[in-house]
Amino acid sequence: MIKKIHFLWLALMSIVISSCKLDLLDNPNAVTTNNTDINYLASQIQVSYATHFNQVGDPGMRLTRMLNAGAAIYDNAVTPGGLDGTWTTAYAGILNDVKTLIPLAEQGEFFVHAGVARVVRASVLMNFVDIFGDVPYTEALDASNFNPKVDGGATVYTVALADLDKAIENFNAKSKSGLTVDLYFGGTIDNWIRTANTLKLKIYLNRKLIDAAGSKTGINTLIAGNKLISTTTQNFTFKYGSNQVNPDNRHPRYAGQYSPTGGGDYQSNAYMGLMYDKKDPRIRAYFYRQVTVNSKDVNEIRCITNQKPNHYAATDYYCLPTNVGYWGRDHLSNEGIPPDGLKRTAWGLYPAGGLYDNDAGRPVALVAGAAGAGIQPMLMSSFTDFMLAEAALTLGTNGDPKTLLESALRKSMADVRAFMLASAESSKITAFETSSNIVWADQVNNYVKAVLTAYDAAATTSAKLNVIATEYWFALYGNGIEAYNLYRRTGMPLNLQPALDPNPGSFIRSFYYPTAFVSRNVNAKQKANMTTPVFWDNNPASLFK
Repeated sequence: MIKKIHFLWLALMSIVISSCKLDLLDNPNAVTTNNTDINYLASQIQVSYATHFNQVGDPGMRLTRMLNAGAAIYDNAVTPGGLDGTWTTAYAGILNDVKTLIPLAEQGEFFVHAGVARVVRASVLMNFVDIFGDVPYTEALDASNFNPKVDGGATVYTVALADLDKAIENFNAKSKSGLTVDLYFGGTIDNWIRTANTLKLKIYLNRKLIDAAGSKTGINTLIAGNKLISTTTQNFTFKYGSNQVNPDNRHPRYAGQYSPTGGGDYQSNAYMGLMYDKKDPRIRAYFYRQVTVNSKDVNEIRCITNQKPNHYAATDYYCLPTNVGYWGRDHLSNEGIPPDGLKRTAWGLYPAGGLYDNDAGRPVALVAGAAGAGIQPMLMSSFTDFMLAEAALTLGTNGDPKTLLESALRKSMADVRAFMLASAESSKITAFETSSNIVWADQVNNYVKAVLTAYDAAATTSAKLNVIATEYWFALYGNGIEAYNLYRRTGMPLNLQPALDPNPGSFIRSFYYPTAFVSRNVNAKQKANMTTPVFWDNNPASLFK
């Protein structure tokens, strides 16, 4: 896989070089219809989308307790200045490139290019509505208008839905050629159609609180069409390589943590603790423990001498989730950074391309594990079934919620397992499982049985939904945008770890606008706070913590 990704990146670079022309009348930094190569532009859109996905997902992982949020109160957890890059990637990059590409592609009958561009644009627009609420679209990307007004989130969602329908129309048209470089599906058009439909499923599910009937009809239509992502080979993922330089195409989570000094993200104590206690088979792939015994040194882990906060329940994890080396931080902990860079739990093999945890208890290094050849899990086959299970339970769409839950669980396990065994860590995994008498299939069956037993024991629809949402949350590791949507849509998983501060402020329902937007646009008004819900979220504030 590493060689394949390296080849694709080199191919992209060769397209860049071959498409250059020396014309002193052209701004070399501007993409125009006169100086662009649609193959290069299509490749650039694909690469930029991976960056966008990583950017929009990071705060969501921290807010939903997948990762530590390095702030003490919610109002500091997502800052306007910290979102400037996210805004620029979308508007100055992806959306501008898509606007340039589509008319050129459709005029030249390169319909696959147009379809891919529309899928990416629809997803970017959806993601921005999901994190910001109302955003510019109608007046955006107009070279003569430097002060575009925002459009309502519901309107932008409608635009995204129409884009997806048009993308499917593009994919079904007779095209002169496919993509020169397809970084997601290697030229399999059917998978792009399934991605478009699964994005439509996201739209309908998010809108269920404000239009239950419309969501039910839309989802049932998608089910009947049988063109959703449903197998591992159809997963919508961006695949990274292992090059450190020229270009550095490693997974950004790996690049940020695997170094001679370690450091990087703090994992969530509660997330790790729950997975450990539930004996989740995926835990060794998700997390890599640099030590296998928790520290007793207060200079390394300050909280070990502190009492559990009074507002924590007896069942809430605090400070040390286990005694076997899982070393993260509690929700909204903003302590200083001790010398623990080579001791804290790191991103593991999945999805960051790091180390598989075989109890070695050794520090991370510059080149270790899969060397960064990870993925961005944008839409996995399991996500489809989790969404359908939620819809079946809460909207009455076609399908049995329990059956869909079991299918989702097994697909998540299969997706992670397939990634593990296709990685550079495969032989290490086999050797460790053999020496430790670990049988993956048995672990999976035991886990699934326990979840289905809990589902059957749940006495109410709400309790059953919590089982589905909790398992979706575990399957979403690495995908913060869907975890954030899930939590605001359902208020679940229930009983997430509280903030350390008993008064952290209200949970963030949408982000502040970036500084780059409000400081340069006379029509832009910054939000008074981040408690304003996006258009599809009409849940009570009391649901969140």
